[in-house]
Amino acid sequence: MPPTPQRENHKADTSPYDALLLVSFGGPEKPEDVVPFLENVTRGRGIPRERLEEVGQHYFLFGGRSPINDQNREFLAALREDLDGAGIDLPVYWGNRNWDPYLTDTLRQMAADGVTRAACFMTSAYSSYSSCRQYRENLADAVAAMDEQSEDAPRLDKLRHYFNHPGFVEAVVDATLAALAELPDTAREGAHLAFVTHSIPVVMNETSGPLGGAYVAQHRSVAQEVVDRVREETGRRHAHELVYCSRSGAPHVPWLEPDVNDHLRALKDRGVPGVVMVPVGFVSDHMEVIYDLDTEAMATAEEIGLPTRRAATAGVDPRFVSAVRDLLLERAAVERGDERERAAVGSMDALWDRCPVGCCPNPRGDRPALCGSDS
Repeated sequence: MPPTPQRENHKADTSPYDALLLVSFGGPEKPEDVVPFLENVTRGRGIPRERLEEVGQHYFLFGGRSPINDQNREFLAALREDLDGAGIDLPVYWGNRNWDPYLTDTLRQMAADGVTRAACFMTSAYSSYSSCRQYRENLADAVAAMDEQSEDAPRLDKLRHYFNHPGFVEAVVDATLAALAELPDTAREGAHLAFVTHSIPVVMNETSGPLGGAYVAQHRSVAQEVVDRVREETGRRHAHELVYCSRSGAPHVPWLEPDVNDHLRALKDRGVPGVVMVPVGFVSDHMEVIYDLDTEAMATAEEIGLPTRRAATAGVDPRFVSAVRDLLLERAAVERGDERERAAVGSMDALWDRCPVGCCPNPRGDRPALCGSDS
């Protein structure tokens, strides 16, 4: 599929922004980081240390190091190269929610560098408490920490959700086509596409977005668009379903299902000849991908004798990287009062710039959050 065409008729004007901030989840970089990192992630939930040590074994399988920070470094390098190639001289910073570089430290560095207003790109594409509002709460926490020290934090604006931006979707389509091509000939034509994302509590989905159900609806919209694009390329419409991984809550709390492993077993029972797992809920190969899919789900597929391949994540695909630039220029134009095309594909239009009041509420009670209409 050809790259998304650039909009040459728009001047590359990023004002009023004087910086771009990449906001990510964070991850441990060495074995002794693992449990402290998990304590940061689960703070306030009362999860015993023994359980954290159990979960930490996933990281120890990979040397006690999450891949996410290295992937962010690679993405930052690609993003800086993309901006430079477009003639945009804008500093790009990086701050994490749960590990170094922490958001507060990054904001302090930005302030010291004279940054007054920054656009924020989150490494999470969908609406829900854990994939959107919690990021906004962490931004508010970082600013509040600076306020306590009488430091002037930059003003922060979150770039809109990009699950349906063509730069993201086209990367997913081509990755799906490549994975289908890797299946044995006997499995390819009737292959099932299992679109995989992180499971969340059912109630969190029901309250996601301003009207509820946004998390699942957004994923399904992307999945349908990918299926349609694959059909255009291959002439085949593959059966598909949205499935989930990484369930981590208490057993009595309902989470979104089916689990990807259960789904693979059900497909085998139905006589499906092959499967492509499409990690549509993730933008890069972090732990949920390399453990839950590449390790655990692939072991399930091998055990039951079901030919299975995993499609690549968007990662540093140039179309995905350039989508950040497009979102930046789009939001900058909005803030200046200029008109600009808002790129979106599939069944949903481009979403809001500022999260609506009551959008994706915190299930444990209200907390301050930036970048919304109720900020």
